[in-house]
Amino acid sequence: MHGFSRLLGQSNIASKRSMILAGGAAGMAAAFNTPLAGIVFAIEELSHSFEKKASGRTLTIVVISGVTAITLMGNYTYFGHADVNIPVGTAWIAVLVCGIVGGLAGGSFAALVIRASRGLPGSVGRLAKQRPIMFSALCGLLTAVIGLISKGNTYGTGYVQAQAIFAGTDHYPASFFILKYLSMLVSYCSGIPGGMFAPSLAIGAGIGGWIEQFLLHTTPGAVVLLGTVAYFCGVAQSPLTATIIVMEICDNQQVTLALLATAFLAFGVSRIVCPQPLYTALADRFLETMDKPATPPKPLPVKQMAAPEEKLPI
Repeated sequence: MHGFSRLLGQSNIASKRSMILAGGAAGMAAAFNTPLAGIVFAIEELSHSFEKKASGRTLTIVVISGVTAITLMGNYTYFGHADVNIPVGTAWIAVLVCGIVGGLAGGSFAALVIRASRGLPGSVGRLAKQRPIMFSALCGLLTAVIGLISKGNTYGTGYVQAQAIFAGTDHYPASFFILKYLSMLVSYCSGIPGGMFAPSLAIGAGIGGWIEQFLLHTTPGAVVLLGTVAYFCGVAQSPLTATIIVMEICDNQQVTLALLATAFLAFGVSRIVCPQPLYTALADRFLETMDKPATPPKPLPVKQMAAPEEKLPI
């Protein structure tokens, strides 16, 4: 959308930020068939001020994106229907555990990504600047090694694994979300990341599925939802967006209060680890990089040549 704004001749910063806002919200709405989450994402995460940023054009783009996704893919839920509930009582200990763990994990990931976007330290950073192709190839090799260690579970978006965890048809050890976490981080450092939304949902589902094994008095599947919303909110630091997207992708409104409580707890923990919101930092860095004028090449040194001596005619 930033490139599209340049084609339209929009050169001021406000217009460019508005188009980035529209693109991010439209991507959220179309990727998971969650138009409401796309609108809330636009308001909460990218703009932080509805009157200032989220114009009618932005909301129109979100709606068109959602309608297009429904037309092409049908009216579906990303992870199917999850008929679970979290009764008030001892089961709410899952809210505390998932909120703290998801907030720490998501906040640390956001902090590392923001640090990497500003340049890697030491010899690794020098290699990335001086030989970017070699550095990207090494990142790809490391991602492949992580995939082999995980027996292929870290490849792709993690949709298959997350859906299996949601449905309760398969269980994964803690190594799944740890390796997926590392794989996402290495992928971003390579300069060609494959996205953060869907993998974040998979990591959150893995965290919830792992925590669920230790909480015997909780409803099966409910802790998975809490882990998902906690990690997603820890990364994005947008509690309302995280709550709504988890509600929409699993078609469940029974756990709204538990999701909200977990999301806000994860938000608070994440802000302690990473004070700056991830997507705001990345958007500012992107604009700074794209709008930076190209440095003109240094002129080649010109050797001063002495004029040939004029020979007098004989």
